[in-house]
Amino acid sequence: MSDTDNTARRMWTLYEPYHAVVYFAPQVDVALKEAGYKGFWMGYFAARLAPIGAVGPELGAAVCFGFEPAMVTRSLPDAWRFAPPVAALDARLAGVGAVLDELGVTDDDDIAEAADLAVRAAASIDRAGRVLGAANAALPVPDSPRLALWQATTTLREHRGDGHVAALTASGLGACPTQVLAVAAGSQRQLLQPSRGWSDDDWSAALSELFGKGWLAADGTITSTGREVHGEIEARTDASAAGPWRTLGTAGTARLAALLAPPAERIAGRVVPYPNPIGVPPPS
Repeated sequence: MSDTDNTARRMWTLYEPYHAVVYFAPQVDVALKEAGYKGFWMGYFAARLAPIGAVGPELGAAVCFGFEPAMVTRSLPDAWRFAPPVAALDARLAGVGAVLDELGVTDDDDIAEAADLAVRAAASIDRAGRVLGAANAALPVPDSPRLALWQATTTLREHRGDGHVAALTASGLGACPTQVLAVAAGSQRQLLQPSRGWSDDDWSAALSELFGKGWLAADGTITSTGREVHGEIEARTDASAAGPWRTLGTAGTARLAALLAPPAERIAGRVVPYPNPIGVPPPS
């Protein structure tokens, strides 16, 4: 990995917790339910996909790669009958603001500086082929610095996620085999399988597929070939996420890292659990 690729991975561990309160904080769930969405997963898919618009289940499953398609179908397109995408966008900002209140994250000088740097980085993403990244980058920047920082970290993580999906599909992996390979490489099945909606039969079929490729052994452990493939996917993901940090430069990136560390550490464990189904490690 190049130094910039390593930087991209380290920055992910720092900005992802700030973004990820949208998944784990009860305040966000409450805000989405008050907007009209029914249940956690309808709120999740509505909030995550709202920047694109009132998408249907087919596009939703393609963009939210890794989920069992029927899980998406249970929420879409019904979500938009309860409330339009703009309501989800407003609710996610309101919920994030509420959890930041509880955490004591205010619009102080450090958060304002972090927001300025993160917004610059997010504005520089390569939008080609990055559906969620581009959609979030097109949203207005909130007036509140702490919410502007959240929106920028969201754009950066969705940009990275779009690149990760491209690396996975280029390696010939489908949605369930992706989860199985991640578990073989060190993630926890009890976190990934239920949160992504895959049945035991789906899981067994994916195990057999990866065994046939030579990426897993008969007992489900990862082979040297499988570990190499997994490593290549992660390396491609880091490389494709490195652009914003080249734009920000060494000094700007280092300053943003220093400013992100305190809120990331405050959020880690208190709001975002470790380990977690989104795969991000503790802030480094």
